[in-house]
Amino acid sequence: MQRLNFPSYQFRFKNSENKVRIFDLIRKKFVLLQPEEWVRQHVLNFLHKELGYPVGHLNVEKQLEVNRLKKRYDIVVFNSDGSLEVLVECKAPQVRITQDTFDQIARYNLQLRSRFLMVTNGLQHYCCRLHYEEQRYEFLPALPPYSAPATGS
Repeated sequence: MQRLNFPSYQFRFKNSENKVRIFDLIRKKFVLLQPEEWVRQHVLNFLHKELGYPVGHLNVEKQLEVNRLKKRYDIVVFNSDGSLEVLVECKAPQVRITQDTFDQIARYNLQLRSRFLMVTNGLQHYCCRLHYEEQRYEFLPALPPYSAPATGS
């Protein structure tokens, strides 16, 4: 698989039925290794190992309904209160990030209402923070690291 614009991670692989599978640390199973999955596994490791998001706060490839159509998001990161912190859309490295990609994540986010969005093909990463009250967004150089909720005294 192609080298991506992420730190290097150790992955577990297995071959079965002449297909390579990679272990997904969130789903806790081996999944078929496709280019988009390669990107997804790097993002999951990045969120957990570099930014400190707890594995229990990460969720992968779940179904949602957008305009009565069934869709699947790639990755979401939840806060401890169950609200959505980050929504990530992964594309294969050969897929260019275009306005259509941003439109796709924006449609998903109309329902999910995440604080941060990330779009990546593993080579280019775009991150932004949404300011719902002000009806605006701002591009960021990177996603913020995890910050544990403050505990009451």
